[in-house]
Amino acid sequence: MTLSYRFPYRSQTMPVMARNVVASSQPLAAQAGVDMLKRGGNAVDAALATAITLSVVEPCSNGIGSDAFCILWDGKQLHGLNASGRSPAAVSAADFAGMDAVPLRGWDSVTVPGCVSAWSELSRAFGILPFEQLFEAAIDYARNGFQVTPIVASAWSKAPETFAEFDDFRVFLPDGRAPRAGELFSNPDQAATLEIIADSHGEDFYRGKLAEKMVATANLAGNKLSVNDLGDHSADWVGTLSKDFRDVTVHEIPPNGQGVAALIALGILENLGIESCEPDSVDSFHLQIEAMKLAFADLYRYVADARYLEFDIERLLDPNYLEYRARTVDPKKARYPEYGLPPKAGTVYLTAADAGGMMVSMIQSNFWGFGSGIVIPGTGISLQNRGAGFSLIDGHPNQIAGSKRPFHTIIPAFALKQNDPLMSFGVMGGAMQAQGHVQMVLRVLMWGQNPQTASDAPRWQVLEDQQVALESGIDPEVVAGLEARGHKIYRSELNPAFSMGGAQLIYKSPDGYIAGSDHRKDGCAAGF
Repeated sequence: MTLSYRFPYRSQTMPVMARNVVASSQPLAAQAGVDMLKRGGNAVDAALATAITLSVVEPCSNGIGSDAFCILWDGKQLHGLNASGRSPAAVSAADFAGMDAVPLRGWDSVTVPGCVSAWSELSRAFGILPFEQLFEAAIDYARNGFQVTPIVASAWSKAPETFAEFDDFRVFLPDGRAPRAGELFSNPDQAATLEIIADSHGEDFYRGKLAEKMVATANLAGNKLSVNDLGDHSADWVGTLSKDFRDVTVHEIPPNGQGVAALIALGILENLGIESCEPDSVDSFHLQIEAMKLAFADLYRYVADARYLEFDIERLLDPNYLEYRARTVDPKKARYPEYGLPPKAGTVYLTAADAGGMMVSMIQSNFWGFGSGIVIPGTGISLQNRGAGFSLIDGHPNQIAGSKRPFHTIIPAFALKQNDPLMSFGVMGGAMQAQGHVQMVLRVLMWGQNPQTASDAPRWQVLEDQQVALESGIDPEVVAGLEARGHKIYRSELNPAFSMGGAQLIYKSPDGYIAGSDHRKDGCAAGF
């Protein structure tokens, strides 16, 4: 495929081209990854150093208490890792009787944090540098401080009000306020915890003193988390779920994540002749939005922990089913679909690639901002609130239960062409992620835009009530055309840094890698 190097959108950032490359939402984290490559490490070492550093320098999106997923090409084949945590074994739906939803904050929203298990398992299986070496930059920034970047500072500024009731959260609010852009922030407790994790290869976090501290804090608050919940946790190699799209194969992590929604939408679009549309035309936006609505209708009805699925999730990707769903799309009118019946049968994303051919697509997240608001005293561990992803609908496959993984929004992605690696990519940002994957696949792998241009292009997003948010930069005539077709356009301006996602992409060309990093975030791509 020949990529275009036209730059028609407002951002004029150039793609980074190199034999070794890392793309991340934070420059310091990307540099930590590049440093591992320069010190003889591979793409997994680079990705892990980047991820670990991100837990320090972008705490409003991820941390030591996050979850993680990864897809990687080891030079010969693709692997998928699910390191999301499960609910405490003693939890049941009865604990939430009378509630409409699992609380977004507090201990009830916490599941076992899986991020550390991803770090240790990826290093064990594929890394070549000593595990402790991957932590050096993160420990330095936690102990000696880092200057807070502008977009992170903006997200952080909401924390004093959001987490006012959580006393231990004050470690992230020096002098009672969030640090401003350019100010130095340090977290010595976090540095000490990272040293313990590095020295024990993650073991202490799940079966040592750190685990005991987490459980003691939980139990003091009346939560049911136990030492067995942490000790029994594992990061699981789950392979990938895939769908052919034109001449490439797009891969996602299987449920409990939302990646299947991107594959459903792409399958529907292929049946709708999307390739005949101009990238930024009314027809193009309309068909993408309608396909995404159909994908979300199925996603929210069927996806849950893999052990609780009502049927093999591959049935949602059955060609006949996707063709049937595509026939429900009116090319000239917006519709508001229900789920179908298939035939029987706060997030950071990063990517790294090395000259040896290894490519890594990795994501880790707190979920909503800093997460649950729970910080384990003396450790700097802020815990995610992934439990809020459970349903309380009786009989729903995603209904909360003990030792169960909740529905997850975070998804890394990967594309192969004739079983050779082509692109590692992701778009952080809640429900925007599957929608962002669709937009990146179309722009790079069908319309031939280079990764930076594809990232820079203005985006659309289907919201929960099926309104459509359109980013500034979309032609007003296109907006008017979508309204004429019946789309409910969301009129309030969304903050693109937090609502329209943050893409990071690495495309493999015959002569090296081509990387793009989202201008909506503080980060960059870097390489050599």
